Amino acid sequence: MPPVSPGKRPNAPHRTGPNDGTRQLLQWGGSMVGAGLIAAVLLETVLGGFTRTGATTNTGWFALIVALMCIPFGCLLLSLGIAKWLRNRSAARHGR
Repeated sequence: MPPVSPGKRPNAPHRTGPNDGTRQLLQWGGSMVGAGLIAAVLLETVLGGFTRTGATTNTGWFALIVALMCIPFGCLLLSLGIAKWLRNRSAARHGR
């Protein structure tokens, strides 16, 4: 049998405690999606909108970049947080 480091146990049961990062994923994912949506709404309403070639003002370009970065990454964080929350809920139901 290969040696095991003192801090790691083989086949240790998976522990889902209050500090497994689910809450942080949900908070940060929701915040990033919200920031991206706010940037998109501001781009359309206040900052001059955008055409086929891009935003019409410099601030509009900044809002477009923020929206295009925050919305996809925030959705990934949010979906990962939701998946972890569902897994924790299922594990709690089955008594694991």
